[in-house]
Amino acid sequence: MTTASEAAALAPGGEARSGFSFTVGRRIDDRLGRTGRIDTPHGPIDTPGFVVVGTKATVKAVLPESIAAVGAQAVLANAYHLFLQPGPDIVDAAGGLGQFMNWPGPTFTDSGGFQVMSLGVGFKKVLAMDAAGVADDEVIAEGSTRLAHVDDDGVTFVSHLNGDRHRFTPEVSMRIQHQLGADVMFAFDELTTLKNTRAYQESSVDRTHAWAIRCLAEHRRLTAEREHKPYQALFGVVQGAQYEDLRRAAAGGLAALEVDGQSFDGYGIGGALEKENLGTICGWVSESLPEDKPRHLLGISEPEDLFAGVAAGADTFDCVNPSRVARNGAIYTADGRYNVTTAACRRAFTPLEEGCGCYTCTHYTRAYLHHLFKAKEMLASTLATIHNEWFTVRLVDSIRASIAEGAFADYRTEYLGRYLSGRR
Repeated sequence: MTTASEAAALAPGGEARSGFSFTVGRRIDDRLGRTGRIDTPHGPIDTPGFVVVGTKATVKAVLPESIAAVGAQAVLANAYHLFLQPGPDIVDAAGGLGQFMNWPGPTFTDSGGFQVMSLGVGFKKVLAMDAAGVADDEVIAEGSTRLAHVDDDGVTFVSHLNGDRHRFTPEVSMRIQHQLGADVMFAFDELTTLKNTRAYQESSVDRTHAWAIRCLAEHRRLTAEREHKPYQALFGVVQGAQYEDLRRAAAGGLAALEVDGQSFDGYGIGGALEKENLGTICGWVSESLPEDKPRHLLGISEPEDLFAGVAAGADTFDCVNPSRVARNGAIYTADGRYNVTTAACRRAFTPLEEGCGCYTCTHYTRAYLHHLFKAKEMLASTLATIHNEWFTVRLVDSIRASIAEGAFADYRTEYLGRYLSGRR
């Protein structure tokens, strides 16, 4: 008899989906969080796990070998940006994303849905937004120009590179992501802001659900067409902003979807989130999704948010923030975040963080990185990014270990007590 988890690993028609599965390990007492393992054609991912972001098939300023050395299990690239440069056909001809960028492990690609918000209204990387303020469906960030326009069929983008117009639909996103060849793909979705009205959020959830049906159908077709390629898992993305009923309805709707035998292999928890309610919102979604499929919380990496997401049932995370802030000199430590460009670091001949085992901390000092940033040397970004990615990857690894040891609650209290106290 086929179990639920085995059924989740069947391809259309009943054939085994070679190499992709999810196994639940130990659970957190009285919480939705758990350990687990995602198996992909390019290797396993122990969960909870942090997926390092390499938007354009590279983690800016850092070699893939260095990303492997920090302990990263997987990387995520952006389908929209790789569509523009170099083009998905080139990545496909190279043997897929991992082969193209010389990354041997599992890979993820997002769908282009994030660009619906970032290009549509000008908001960039911060997804933990504040919902306070006047609701406005024409909201746009100050100083920005709207580069994406949404309708029920898809999204029209104006390239930020040269002004060319491009059309993304669920089918186009699936074709691009299949060509990119990642182990895990995400269904095309509309990511709204917390400033949109309730009525717009409702229509957006309906639109994302309709797009999910089309994604499943196209994914099934392309999987059969490209049967000589490793199986690529498809995750549906749950939207609904800060509204419990919309989040639960969206999650339940995606969980129930099946198109000609094709269902989602896992789920993304997407959208802009109220930071103070992140765990609550994530919990609503996790409670409404199947237990035997992985859940990925998109765009989150702050320590307090990682703990909240894990407790609420998220299995994997991704975020560009560790590398983005590193390029501006911001350094994460267990005692909070500081900036290595301040005068206090000019003569500090100590590691970025005492006791850290990353390449940067075992070879260089705060004073040296201070000098590199002041001299505008490229190496500054490289060394700071190595440290921040090590910090984030290893933090999630330690959270996973605390669950396995039955000590999550105590570890969370101890760690955040120190981190948040130092940050202040």
